[in-house]
Amino acid sequence: MKGPLRCAILDDYQEAATTLADWSPLEGRVETVVFSDHLAHEEWLAARLADFDIVVTLRERVPFPATLFDRLPRLKLLVASGMRNSVIDYAAARRCGVVVCGTASSSTPPVELTWALLLGLARGIVPENAAVRSYGPWQSTLGADLHGSRLGLLGLGKIGSRVARVGLAFGMDVVAWSRNLTKERADEVGVGLAGSKGELLESSDFVSVHLALGDRTRGLIGRRELARMKPTGYLVNTSRAAIVDQRALLEALHAGTIAGAGIDVFDAEPLPGDHPMRSAPRLLATPHLGYVTRGNYATYYGEAVEDIVAFLDGSPVRVLG
Repeated sequence: MKGPLRCAILDDYQEAATTLADWSPLEGRVETVVFSDHLAHEEWLAARLADFDIVVTLRERVPFPATLFDRLPRLKLLVASGMRNSVIDYAAARRCGVVVCGTASSSTPPVELTWALLLGLARGIVPENAAVRSYGPWQSTLGADLHGSRLGLLGLGKIGSRVARVGLAFGMDVVAWSRNLTKERADEVGVGLAGSKGELLESSDFVSVHLALGDRTRGLIGRRELARMKPTGYLVNTSRAAIVDQRALLEALHAGTIAGAGIDVFDAEPLPGDHPMRSAPRLLATPHLGYVTRGNYATYYGEAVEDIVAFLDGSPVRVLG
């Protein structure tokens, strides 16, 4: 390939792409343009990307359906951080002659954020901090004890198992459930195997979601499931928004049928200004920070450069789909 080609780096909200990776291997071959805003409409995105040969997209912030690939005849390479992406139509990419490549991604950051949310909920960190800083009441919440309480994990994969081990270190009774989870796997991690999803929800003081989104997990937690949780129970979701029925969760938070929720993923991202999640009570919310750390970003963008160089040299690496 002859250059310079044009590369768009999308949704770099923190403007970190060019500071956490060395892009010099592309000098003279590729012109890079960084966009720090988010375009929610496909028409706008297609217009922005019309003159680019390469696109680097971060996680699943931007869907790439067939209709978008069809509007980008110049696009030849799409680099997505991570090695799994549910919002890219791989068949359409192949049909349009677009190579899709991925990068490594650490599972440690979402584990750590899960515990940040869980601890924040348990000890009322946000309201107590706000009270201290606004000269409000001195001590207004009663913290929930982790030691001796039950942590119920929906999913015991790479992330769920690490969350489990931290729970065990806190002295929690940890149980897990998923449709395919076996007692052998639960024993390997050192946790109990819940007899059913309902049993886990009814018995747990904290419920944390660590499942991949698919046909069998979409809407897995709805009104009936939330109603089975303890009124003193907390729900944490750092996985995918669609696993938990958003409307049902809002109803439970407003009604106070659960003690609270820690949520990092939403049905619309970034959240619109008038989205009801922004004003929901009993909610500790973060803007999808699960994977957002310096180390992860350095990996994403560093390997994105490697992907581009390999593609230009005719030997693509980490090809997806």
